[in-house]
Amino acid sequence: MKRIEPELAVLLDPDWASGSLVDDVRRGLTRHPRTLPPRWLYDDHGSALFDQITRQPEYYPFNAERAILEAHADEIVAASGATALVELGSGTSEKTRLLLDAFTRTGQLTRFSPVDVSEGTLRDAAAQIADAYPGLEVVGVVGDFTLHLSHLPEGGRRMVAFLGGTIGNLYLEERSAFLSILADLLEPGDSLLLGTDLVKSTDRLIAAYHDEAGVTEDFIRNSLTVINRELGADFDQSAFTYIPFWDAHMERIDMRLRSEVPQRVTVPGADLFLDLDVGEEIRVEISTKFRISKVAAELEAAGLVVGRVWTDEPGDFALTLATKP
Repeated sequence: MKRIEPELAVLLDPDWASGSLVDDVRRGLTRHPRTLPPRWLYDDHGSALFDQITRQPEYYPFNAERAILEAHADEIVAASGATALVELGSGTSEKTRLLLDAFTRTGQLTRFSPVDVSEGTLRDAAAQIADAYPGLEVVGVVGDFTLHLSHLPEGGRRMVAFLGGTIGNLYLEERSAFLSILADLLEPGDSLLLGTDLVKSTDRLIAAYHDEAGVTEDFIRNSLTVINRELGADFDQSAFTYIPFWDAHMERIDMRLRSEVPQRVTVPGADLFLDLDVGEEIRVEISTKFRISKVAAELEAAGLVVGRVWTDEPGDFALTLATKP
C-alpha cells in the first residue's frame, strides 16, 4: 500500500507562545494563590523530563494506561465504530499506535489527526505514523486543544482520544467547559475515549509525583527556568522548595513551589515584579484523580453517553468511551 504524505495545519501564529506566556504570567502570578498554567512546563527540556517521568518506577499512570490499550484496543476500536481518529495533546503518539494497530486489523480507519502545540514534535510523529501505516491519511493540527477544538478535522465517524490522564490537569470549571465544547462539536455517533487516573492510596499518589530520582521536581522547577529565559525574570531556584501534596477534598495532587525566603522577583518581559513572603507558594500543576462514577457524571453533564469503561487489572487507571447521541 502506498504511503500518503502527511499534511499539517498550523493554527498557532509565530508570536503565540510569547504573547500567551506574558498573559499567563501577569494573570496567574498576581492572583492568590499564585499559579502558572502547566503548558509552560513543556518546552523541549520539559518534554524530555516528562518522558523521563513516565519511566520512573513510582510513576504508574503511563504503564497502567498502556496495559489497558494492550489488552482492550480491539474492543475499543470495535465499540467506537470510528473511521477517523483524532488525538488531543498527541506528543509522539507512542501509546496511540496500539489503537492504530487495532484499526489496521479491522481496516476501518481512513484518517488520523494528531493535535499538539509543538510543530517539531508533530511533524516528526506524523512522518513516522505515515511511514508505519501506509494508506492512512495523516492530517496533523498544530494547535492548543483548549483553544482550537472547533478546527478539528471533520468527516467520517470520529473518535477523539484524550489520553494520559491529561484531563486531570484542568480545574473543574475548565473540564466542564472543555467537555461541553467538545461534545457540542461532535456529530451524532462520534465518540470520546478519555483516559483518567483513579483515586488510590495517598502514599502511592504522592510517590508518583515525588520520585526518588527527583525528575518530577526538576520538571516542575522548569516552569521558572522558562520564565527566566523567555521573559528575563530572576527567579532563584535555590529559594524555592518543591511541595507536592494530596488535596483530599478536591481529590487531586497539587504541585507547588514554596518560597523559603522573603524575596522580590522581577519579570521584565511581563513588566512585573513580585514580592513573595516566606512560605508563599506558586501552584504550577494539578493532577485530579477520578472515580469512575465521577467521570461518567462529568461526561453525561456535557451531553455524552458513556458506553464502555476499561481499567487495568489493579484498577489504577480507566479508559472511558462516551458517544454523542
